[in-house]
Amino acid sequence: MSAMQTDTGSTPYAAAQGPLSQAKDFIGRLRADRGLLRRVLMIGGISIVAAVALVSYLMGGRYVSTDDSYVQAAKLMVSTDVSGLVKDVDVKEGDHVKKGQVLFRLDPTPFRIAVQNAQAQLAQTKLTIDSMKQDYARMLSDIDAQRATVVLDQRNYDRYASLLKSNAIAPATYDQSRLTLQAAKDQLIALQQTADTQLAKLGGNIDIPDEQQPQYLQALSQLDEAQRQLNHSTVRAPFAGVVAEVDSLQPGTLVISAMSAFSTTSAVGLVATDDVWVEANMKETDLTHMHKGDPVSFTVDTYPGRTWHGHVEAVSAATGSAFSVLPSENASGNWVKVTQRISVKIAIDRKPGDPELRAGMSAVVDVDTGHRRWWRMLFGD
Repeated sequence: MSAMQTDTGSTPYAAAQGPLSQAKDFIGRLRADRGLLRRVLMIGGISIVAAVALVSYLMGGRYVSTDDSYVQAAKLMVSTDVSGLVKDVDVKEGDHVKKGQVLFRLDPTPFRIAVQNAQAQLAQTKLTIDSMKQDYARMLSDIDAQRATVVLDQRNYDRYASLLKSNAIAPATYDQSRLTLQAAKDQLIALQQTADTQLAKLGGNIDIPDEQQPQYLQALSQLDEAQRQLNHSTVRAPFAGVVAEVDSLQPGTLVISAMSAFSTTSAVGLVATDDVWVEANMKETDLTHMHKGDPVSFTVDTYPGRTWHGHVEAVSAATGSAFSVLPSENASGNWVKVTQRISVKIAIDRKPGDPELRAGMSAVVDVDTGHRRWWRMLFGD
């Protein structure tokens, strides 16, 4: 009985020792493997991070970006350099106009009257020049006649002088001939001076055409100015664009010339549709490797998910603070260095079907400078 109990009692214990030992061995190996895995992960993770950092550094430095960027367009308050009353306005807010299209007109009546007066003045000047030429020809004839008179009086004087020596005439007769000769000579000199003055008024040459005479040119310039003012009474678009701020300009409004008032009282706003660019205010530290012509990609907040392309057209020669009316004073003791911003003009590569870009829209710009650190490290500049 006891042997049987021993056999029956020892058999279950021996059977349990096998799985327990295997579990302990598995747990031991697992702990050893976890320690190894931990060491591998620690060393491998650090290596991977270092490798990624190295690759990022070598491949980095190529792109610079900024969200301090805005769409810009050529814009102008279109007015005129002549004063007058607005007769009619041919456009309204938001109209697309072409270059040379009429925006508004001033009342042309006073300008047409000025042109007619200038035309009459030009015609009168031509008649005056012709009259002056005829007067000069008459003066030359008078000079010739007076010269003949002087010759005759000279002969009489010489004759009376000979007769006086022989006491054939009275001295009074001789004196009279002498005075007559002197008066004739003085008259000849006066006629010559008058003719010279007349010739000077004709430009020193009577054969000069009327159209080249100074008086004619002056009258012609007055006519040209009157015609220019008449032409400028019709105001046209200097470039293609979109009309803005036109509501304040209505028929009957008095437009004062900027040349006479130093400021325009009324005008039509015009924003270009063709001359559009992006102005990016880049940090000065981002311009190290940037050059004119570098490719650019940018997005506009108004059109999420859409990317435009362009290129660097120009980099400003000065920072924004350099153009400030009140530049910062850096000579004080509490001066703090601030990274400056420099304006970069980006030309847009427009494509048919692109959404309309409006001046002032916010943009995010990425510039591909083409700079590669790994290339410079391996091959130099």
